Amino acid sequence: MSHPVNPPSSARRLLRTPEDLIAAGLVPPEQREALAAVAQDYATAIPPAFLDLIEQPDDPIGIQVIPSSEELLVTPEERSDPIGDDALSPVPGIVHRYADRALLKPLLVCPLYCRFCFRREHVGPDGGVLDDAALEGALDWLRAHPAIREVILTGGDPLMLSPRRLGQIIAALSAMPHVTTIRLHTRVPVAAPERVTDALLDVLETDKALWMAVHINHAREMSEAARACLKRLVRRGVPLLGQSVLLRGVNDSEQALENLFRSMVEVRMRPYYLHQLDPAPGTARFHVPVEEGQRLLAGLRGRVTGLAWPTYVLDIPGGYGKVPLGPDYVDGALQVRDPEGRLHHLQRL
Repeated sequence: MSHPVNPPSSARRLLRTPEDLIAAGLVPPEQREALAAVAQDYATAIPPAFLDLIEQPDDPIGIQVIPSSEELLVTPEERSDPIGDDALSPVPGIVHRYADRALLKPLLVCPLYCRFCFRREHVGPDGGVLDDAALEGALDWLRAHPAIREVILTGGDPLMLSPRRLGQIIAALSAMPHVTTIRLHTRVPVAAPERVTDALLDVLETDKALWMAVHINHAREMSEAARACLKRLVRRGVPLLGQSVLLRGVNDSEQALENLFRSMVEVRMRPYYLHQLDPAPGTARFHVPVEEGQRLLAGLRGRVTGLAWPTYVLDIPGGYGKVPLGPDYVDGALQVRDPEGRLHHLQRL
């Protein structure tokens, strides 16, 4: 499809169903049945702020969030848990891969559902929130592990919690003497900036080092509302990190990456990671080979400041952790060395 998107005012709401997408002009009616099949496995949500950024259904914004029948095509190297979270979850809501840090996943709900998400089989409006008992069990696990210095709130998107619930979690983590750093991973500032209210900003106040990593894949996601939201966070003293995924048709050019990283630096956000796409089911259409990604980044040398230079990383399937995709880590046989020195041969790079 390549026709302009001009949805009626009635469509300025959260889009979830094939009928919603058809009414908004994002997909033709003849795709209704195919998208209903996709919806059986993967959630859809396109909030108004993101809908307003879509100029064409197949543009760099639209293809990130508009479902496609191609999502039902699974290649042999794709897997439902591509980075091995499930095997590293000692209690519900906790993932513990590295000695000094752990993930806390208080919910599996997001403001929008990216079609390339590595947790796409788990997140969705029915993913829910950890109940009081499960959340307390996760916090007790963190209290009982003094080697944990950093807790990363993810999920799902922690900024989808109510300010009260998020504040309770941050207060509980702040009360743990061994936790020195709290990190929040979110898409809300670009997908639903209206959620970042004064009440939410207030609960981010803590004596611990609190960082926010914002997932942004294209410079056009930096709308006026998103920039205003991010500047409010900066004024509250929250340091910002930018995370992006290298995606075919979204940011797979030197110019797109340059614009993206420059747009981050302009709002005092440090580009942190450029992720190689994780091989989640049905994501092959977004895949960019590692060698191409390396060429793209090499082409930016001398064009952008070092402040705008992220680390290009691969999360090795199976839960082995992230490695930089530099010349010391990837050889001609496409073998990747994990943090413990083991070599892995990966099919889809």
